[in-house]
Amino acid sequence: MMIVSRYRYQVVKTHLVEFDEELFYQKLTEILEKYDVIVGDFSGGQLRLKGFYYNERKNVPLDLKCVTIPEYIAEYCAYGCSYYVVEKIVPKQHSEEWTTSKK
Repeated sequence: MMIVSRYRYQVVKTHLVEFDEELFYQKLTEILEKYDVIVGDFSGGQLRLKGFYYNERKNVPLDLKCVTIPEYIAEYCAYGCSYYVVEKIVPKQHSEEWTTSKK
């Protein structure tokens, strides 16, 4: 499996489905990497990904903030569909944790 992404992601919520890392990275595009949080829902047997920004972000439309995720799931996803929410983990720049190997 080849994972092509500058970021790592951690699962923060699942609903009726287990997170499939390989499928997630197959669907992940460079455009989605700009978002802080990504919702993956299964509608019609296909995984769909939608990005959102943290609520604290300025100059971002309300419908792209995390506070609207429940509304997105209720209105744009199939009723009762399986979904998960993942959060981007951004490496700290100039941090020893990410630049040196631990023994």
